[in-house]
Amino acid sequence: MLVFPDLGFSKTLPLSIFNQLGELLQQMAQAVGNDALSLTEAILVRVEVPVEWQKQRFNLVVSPGFNALLVGNLQAGEQEIDSLVNTSLTFNVDVIALFISQLGELFKCDSHTYQTLDNYRRDIIPNDSPLQSQFTLLLLEYLLSHSPAPITTNTPESCQAIQNVLKKQIAQEQLLNTVTTQIRKSLDLSLIMNTTITQVREFLELDRLVIYKFEYTKSKNQNILVNSQQYVRGVSLSEGCIIYEVCATEDIPSVLNYQEKNCLKPNTQCWEKYRQGFTLAVNDIEETYFLENCLLDFLRKNQVRAKLAAPIIFEKKLWGLLIAHQCYTPRKWHENEKKFLTSVAEQLAIAIHQTELMQSLTQEKQTLEQRVIERTMALREALLAAEAASRLRSEFLATMSHELLTPLTHVIGMSSTLLRWPLGELSPRQRNYLQTIHDSGEHLLTMINDILDLSQIEAGKTVLNILDFSLVKTAENTLESLQKKAKSENVTLQLDLQINLTQDNFTADISRVEQILWNLLTNAIKFTPENGIVTLRIWVEDHTAIFQIEDTGIGIPEEKIPLLFEKFQQLDTPYRRRYEGTGLGLALTKQLIELHRGRIEVESTVGMGSIFTVWIPKQLKIKHD
Repeated sequence: MLVFPDLGFSKTLPLSIFNQLGELLQQMAQAVGNDALSLTEAILVRVEVPVEWQKQRFNLVVSPGFNALLVGNLQAGEQEIDSLVNTSLTFNVDVIALFISQLGELFKCDSHTYQTLDNYRRDIIPNDSPLQSQFTLLLLEYLLSHSPAPITTNTPESCQAIQNVLKKQIAQEQLLNTVTTQIRKSLDLSLIMNTTITQVREFLELDRLVIYKFEYTKSKNQNILVNSQQYVRGVSLSEGCIIYEVCATEDIPSVLNYQEKNCLKPNTQCWEKYRQGFTLAVNDIEETYFLENCLLDFLRKNQVRAKLAAPIIFEKKLWGLLIAHQCYTPRKWHENEKKFLTSVAEQLAIAIHQTELMQSLTQEKQTLEQRVIERTMALREALLAAEAASRLRSEFLATMSHELLTPLTHVIGMSSTLLRWPLGELSPRQRNYLQTIHDSGEHLLTMINDILDLSQIEAGKTVLNILDFSLVKTAENTLESLQKKAKSENVTLQLDLQINLTQDNFTADISRVEQILWNLLTNAIKFTPENGIVTLRIWVEDHTAIFQIEDTGIGIPEEKIPLLFEKFQQLDTPYRRRYEGTGLGLALTKQLIELHRGRIEVESTVGMGSIFTVWIPKQLKIKHD
């Protein structure tokens, strides 16, 4: 038994005993009241600590009737529970005043703290006898309850005891690391559970170690408290069962898959403690459950004399318990054993969460893959149906167009022949009728040809006839062919050439390029009022020919520009009534431009005209099939 002199002592103690002495001083500080100053090394966090203070631990109590100073210097670099501490305990007011003065030097930058410490240093007086006696009684009570063996640092026995404690702590950490590593490397929950409880049982020298899993059932009218603050509607905790077990010998009865429905009630106060993370330690069931006959008989029947149960919790839900059994004799569970089993339970919770998450991800992946397969099949079927419909439509249009061409050719040819007859053989009215027939036939022929061209392009049957030709000559020929139409509409048609002779050579399908220019120019003439101007501008940039058709016509609303190149699309209703057309010309133009690896853009303002700009590579070398 340790004996402390009245004025102080100096001993080498384990850190655990040093901390317990500090707790006794804290009890005295509480007994003295609000006038007591109670400080530990924690206050040094706010200041820069010199080297000589870094390994120092202290508990200081200063009050009008009781003053004490417990100082310790760690021998080891880390604050482990079994570290050795060079400990001094004194009640000498001069020594305490000197320590307060040294402590105050660390707080010179904090004038308030420095002044407070200095005031306590000045007011310190010797201890009152009653308070000193009270502490002596507390100290005696502690010594009598713990009865420690004489602590010395020089005896082989004390050194061996320290080594054993350190070895056990190292082995405990190694086992936890092994469990953690296994959880990281494996997703087989059964393997993790069985391996872990086998290793833990051997390490703690247990008779039996089991894992108990709770079962949650749906309930219409009951809410279950899964943690201290959260209720889940429609779910209740029912009886569970033991799903994993390992025993020291075959003589120990197995409780695997055992379910107890009579004594273990899931809604008692003990279960609520489990939900809050409480670890239950029962040293002897005969003493703990003396008044609980049902549970006591249940434990006797299954050969349980002492038990230690740590909760397995993840996502704020009590999943189960990790339970250690001592079957034949009582066992005093130590604090480090409680902490170790709790740590193992936490690692098992991680493994369970990891496995369930992986199972959920796997299930979601399989569901997603199945949906992707189903969606892909549906899209493939839809695509095939769309392709078939498109092919049938194109074939229908091509067939109908060919069927219409023959009679239409006769209509146009015969009307042209009749119009060439002398004036005397036809009256003016007859000639007007024939002209109407001829013009309508020409218009219908143009529309049918556009439909045939679109059908050929969409079916991928269009072949470009790539030739070398002159940009300037092609532009001039196109404008010359449209001069008559422009004059009839009282529109000025002009050409703006911004290229030289070295840039004039162009490689493309000349007939298709003329068709592109024709469609864009006729469209501009159609929507340009009298006395308006339509300009064809041509230049070359970076091996690209740029055609720009600018008019001073009615313009196009900005929201309607995206619809320009859609088939059978025209402007708003007033324009459709005023200007003829089927809406195929611009759609066909865009298709032809894209066949030449080109693109088209539109700039337009209502009432101020439009600008159509076309980019086509100047040297198109690859034929398009």
